[in-house]
Amino acid sequence: MSKVLFEKTGRIGRITLNRPEVLNAIDDEVPALLSDAVAAANRDPGIRVIVLSGKGPAFCAGYDLTYYAGGEGSGRATQDMPWDPMKDFAFMSRNTDHFMSLWRSHKPVICKVQGHAVAGGSDIALCADMIVMAEDAKIGYMPARVWGCPTTAMWVYRLGPEKAKRMLLTGDKIDGVEAERLGLVLKAVPAEALDAEVEALAARMASVPVNQLMMQKMVINQAIEAMGLADTQRLATLLDGIARHSPEGIAFKTRAETLGWKKAVDERDSGLYDWTENRPIDA
Repeated sequence: MSKVLFEKTGRIGRITLNRPEVLNAIDDEVPALLSDAVAAANRDPGIRVIVLSGKGPAFCAGYDLTYYAGGEGSGRATQDMPWDPMKDFAFMSRNTDHFMSLWRSHKPVICKVQGHAVAGGSDIALCADMIVMAEDAKIGYMPARVWGCPTTAMWVYRLGPEKAKRMLLTGDKIDGVEAERLGLVLKAVPAEALDAEVEALAARMASVPVNQLMMQKMVINQAIEAMGLADTQRLATLLDGIARHSPEGIAFKTRAETLGWKKAVDERDSGLYDWTENRPIDA
């Protein structure tokens, strides 16, 4: 079965990340499959709204670190030294472009978040037009602590500079309640009400003509694009590669290969490991 599912129910196109066994983590295939599904929804004249979701307990746990940081991947996202930054940029910019198919979609996209939308999963979610979260779900970009920069760079456009810095200078995860308070997401609701909330919003939007939906989204997106979104993403995608191949990034990847990515991630997120010195802080 495909890692990304697409179906149509009435006027709603449904795109579902379908790797529940790894919390819908991103591998080399998922970004292109996602943009293919968005294109299919846009080709269908009967679809007015897209609902993006993840199968299972989480929306998306980010890039599959067992596949990438654990050394089992293709090597396109992590290279041995000497590192070729343009090879890295070409690969990651393709992924960013695939994620941005949600932003460019003529049909508005509602992202439904349960469990987690973290790291690269937050990149995907923040490209949607609206996000509805479960109150107990978590969103954040923890690789900002080491080994990453969010390539879609949507944090500042959704939050403004100070709140974006609050998130990216800590790498914290926040729950749906705080995400709504900060203005990062449209709404947070109890987990048991999430499906109903998203369906009601999608149905309301689906009662508007396609051309009206397209015009309103185009105007709002243009305002953001005029602020330099493409240039910001270009820099962010280049810096993401630098972050992964910096001395600290190499130390993190080596630690993940040696101890397993879960232990390395725990050390990163706890703040109790010094990646510059490559040793525990309390040692």
